[in-house]
Amino acid sequence: MEKEIKKNWQFSQSPLEVWEYLTQAELLEQWLMKCDFQPVVGHKFRFVGGCDHGGDEKAAAHCEVLELKPHTRVSYSWQAVSALDNQPFDSTVIWTLTPKGSGTALELLHTGFRAVEDVATHNDGWTRLSHKMVELLSAVEK
Repeated sequence: MEKEIKKNWQFSQSPLEVWEYLTQAELLEQWLMKCDFQPVVGHKFRFVGGCDHGGDEKAAAHCEVLELKPHTRVSYSWQAVSALDNQPFDSTVIWTLTPKGSGTALELLHTGFRAVEDVATHNDGWTRLSHKMVELLSAVEK
């Protein structure tokens, strides 16, 4: 069983513009979930709602910023409730930005899954939510 999720995107926008959609709470909320994210290592925050859960507290992901390299990499812990046994599990989300010409290559790596059900659920969520991010970034002027 694959225990990680890896996704890649190419944007015509600069790493700075893509970075803003990964590190500014008001922009994260437009495509991901309601959150109290701050780009500070050690900051504990939550994503609340999930893809189909509105403001459901049970769908919250409890997180902590682990790494922050401006315009290059941000990672955070991600504790959510497992679809398998309804128990919390810990995983890690890593976003890596690489300049490509005048644009940006973006990679998502989400690791630390214990159950195939959680990989499937999170993979579906990242796929659906990332479509919103792509739409928002595509509307940003180069």
